[in-house]
Amino acid sequence: MDIGLTVGDDLDRLAASPSRFDFCELGVGEPTLVPGEIDRGRLSDALAGRDLVVHLPYSQRLASYVPEVNDAIVDYQRRLLNAAGDLGAEKAVLHATSADRDDIGFRETAADQLRRVADAGREAGVEVVVENVGHQHAGLQLSVLGDLARETDTPICFDVGHAYMEGDNKAIKRFLRSHGGRVSHLHCHDVRRRGDTHLPVGAGEVDYGIVESELGGFDGTVALEVFTDDETLLLDSAERVADRLGVDF
Repeated sequence: MDIGLTVGDDLDRLAASPSRFDFCELGVGEPTLVPGEIDRGRLSDALAGRDLVVHLPYSQRLASYVPEVNDAIVDYQRRLLNAAGDLGAEKAVLHATSADRDDIGFRETAADQLRRVADAGREAGVEVVVENVGHQHAGLQLSVLGDLARETDTPICFDVGHAYMEGDNKAIKRFLRSHGGRVSHLHCHDVRRRGDTHLPVGAGEVDYGIVESELGGFDGTVALEVFTDDETLLLDSAERVADRLGVDF
């Protein structure tokens, strides 16, 4: 199991991040960091031997009601995935969002979009992992995401804090019990119900004992998504997660 760190879309932050992490998860896409325009030498220097994971654009919805727009979304994601593959990225995180998450009939369109983007990733040599963002207005609910991932045979990026925001620790347990075998990538951070998110692990209300019990033997990748540049807090969070999952860090 590899433990990494999310670094947003800032190559300077990537370069300054602790070297103990196995990989870094870099945000890509317009307007700030376009993969085809990234200086490969600068990226390689910033990674300093660590592996690369990318996060596809945060605000780009996966599915719309307009077929032409859906085609354009897939084309755009394919372009980013091809560029990410050329840069050596192993995985790409995709937000599970939709124009109308409550329209049951529209879920078939969302499933088709997810399948097309995941296929584009396979063609580019990049594993697309779909992330739960059901706590957000456009995010597909955990139950829907699990079903779509199964139907489309798409690996999951399970964001522990997002799941807590959607339905407390019970939602974490329920999802992992039903779909834990499909989880390939974890986003780990802590949360408080009052709205504090992406805290260091142990500073909030997430029960990581549930992650430990439901993901025994997990051999995927784990990205800390803690919004701080404090190396001590980042490394402490990594050590806490590693301890829960039974690995050394």
